[in-house]
Amino acid sequence: MGKELVFKTLKHEQTDRVPWIPFAGVHAGKLKNYTAKEVLMDENKLYDSLMEVHKLYVPDGMPIMFDLQIEAEILGCELLWADFNPPSVSKHPYSQDGSGYPSDDMIPSKEDGRIPMVLNTMKRIKESIGDDTALYGLVCGPLTLASHLRGSKFFMDMFSNAELVENFMSFCTKVAIKISEYYIDAGMDVIAIVDPLVSQVSPKFFSKLMGSHFKAIFDYLKDKNVLSSFFVCGNATKQIRVMCETYPDSIHVDENVILSDAKKVTDEFNIAIGGNIPLTTTMLFGNQQDNMKCVIDLLDSIEDHQNLLLSPGCDMPYDTPIENTVAVAQAVLRTDAAREMVKNYEAIEDQFDHIEIPDYKNLDKVLIELFTLDPEQCAACTYMVNSVVDIYDEIKDIADYKVYQYNRKDDIARTKKMGLKNLPTMVINGEPKFISIIPSKQELISTIKEAKNKV
Repeated sequence: MGKELVFKTLKHEQTDRVPWIPFAGVHAGKLKNYTAKEVLMDENKLYDSLMEVHKLYVPDGMPIMFDLQIEAEILGCELLWADFNPPSVSKHPYSQDGSGYPSDDMIPSKEDGRIPMVLNTMKRIKESIGDDTALYGLVCGPLTLASHLRGSKFFMDMFSNAELVENFMSFCTKVAIKISEYYIDAGMDVIAIVDPLVSQVSPKFFSKLMGSHFKAIFDYLKDKNVLSSFFVCGNATKQIRVMCETYPDSIHVDENVILSDAKKVTDEFNIAIGGNIPLTTTMLFGNQQDNMKCVIDLLDSIEDHQNLLLSPGCDMPYDTPIENTVAVAQAVLRTDAAREMVKNYEAIEDQFDHIEIPDYKNLDKVLIELFTLDPEQCAACTYMVNSVVDIYDEIKDIADYKVYQYNRKDDIARTKKMGLKNLPTMVINGEPKFISIIPSKQELISTIKEAKNKV
C-alpha cells in the first residue's frame, strides 16, 4: 500500500520500491477543466480534482493544496491571481521602513481566509483515500512568508538589520507551527515546510539567522509524532547540509540539484530525499519516453534506494500533459517494463540556431538578463526579479533588463545556449553574476556600475 511505503521511507526502513509523489497543485484542476483560481478557492472543485489525481496517477503520497500564499493573504498581502498558476504576492504590507513587524495576535485562526476550505478538503480526502495514500499538508516556510510580508527588502535586512530579521522569522515560525497544528488535526500524515527561498541565501546566513527557527518547527512535529519534509527550490546544493541540521524526516529538491550528490549528504544524517523530475523540459514539453527515461536514469544514478522518493521538482505546471505524468507513474510502479520500453530511446537534440545572443560588448546600456523558472509561480524567481525592479529608477539611465522564463520553449533554448545550469540566475552583460542568490541592493548596484565602466 502506498501510504505504508511512504511511511517506511520517511522512517528510514527498507522498501521494495521507491514511493511516487506527484506534486499536482494547480495541475490537479486541469484534470477537471478548472482554472487554478477555481481549484484553489472552491472546496468541491479542489476535492474533485484531487480525487482525479488519485485515480489517474496512482500516487503513494500526494499534497492537498500547493499554494504558498494562503498564510500571506490572511496577514495582509495582496495577491495577483492567474488562470494557470498559483497566485503571486503583489503587495507586501511591511515593505516600508518603519512599518514594524506582525504581532502574535495576528497568527491565523482556523476560521481565517481560505483555511476553512483547506481543512474541510483535507478531512474529506482523508476519509476517501487516507487509508491507502499518505496525505501531505503543505505549509509556507518562515523565510518565504517573511519575504511575502516584507518584500525583497527582507534580503537587504539580512545584511543590515539582524534584529528585524529575527522578529520576522520568530513570528513566521509561530505561524508555521500553528498552521501545522491545524493540518495535523485535519488528518495530514506528513507536514511539509515549503520554503523555496532557502536556496537564495548562503548557508552561513541560513545557519546564523534561520536554522534555529526551522529546527523549532521540525522539533514540534517530532513532538507531535508526525512525519515531516523540508521542500526547497532552486540550486540548494550548498544548503543541503544546513537543511539537514534542522532534522526533518525528508527533504525535497528540484532539478537544479544533482539528486545522487545530494543524497550522499542526506544519507549522512539518515534523512530521506525526494525529487527531482524536471518540470518543463521533461514533464511539460517532453513526451512519454522522455519521462520514462528520466525516471529510469534517476533511479540508475543512485545506488542505494533506501531513503529515496520520486517526485516532480516542484508544483507541476498546469498544462503538463496527462500522458507524461502517467508515464512517470508507470516508470516508478513498473520500472523493469519501463526500462525495456526505453532501452533504445534517444531524445531529440534541442536546436538553438534561431536564438540570437546580444552583442554585449557593443550595447549602449548594461543589459541585466534574469533567467527564471517562472517569475509568477517561483518565489525565488519573483524576488530575484524584484531585486532589479526595486532599484530600476536608480539604474535606468545606465541599464536595461529582460526576464526569461523556463516554461517557454524559446526561453529554454536561450538558457541552454547561454550554458546556464541553475535557475534563477542573473546575467549582467553576458556574465552570470548571481546564481540562485539574491544580491543586496548595494552589491547589485555596484556590480551594474562596474559593468557600465567596462563598456
